[in-house]
Amino acid sequence: MTDGVSYHENLGLRHSITKSFCIAFVLTFFSVFDVPVFWPILLCYWVVLFVLTMKRQIAHMIKYRYIPFSIGKQKYGGKKPAASTSGSRAD
Repeated sequence: MTDGVSYHENLGLRHSITKSFCIAFVLTFFSVFDVPVFWPILLCYWVVLFVLTMKRQIAHMIKYRYIPFSIGKQKYGGKKPAASTSGSRAD
């Protein structure tokens, strides 16, 4: 492989992920593991994890003033279509 990861390391990772997924899927069928979660706490937990994992990318975006949304961005229209000189309207 060209990225420096050997085939066996990748295979072990896939095996661990598959095993974890299967165990988690089987455990969803038992009511013992049906734990109620207060959604605002879950949302705050997700936001904290997102910010911690994206800290470097967010710092880079702030450094170069990247705005990922179209609000307030300058719009580039390109060339305007030429107006017809015939004066007739096609209604």
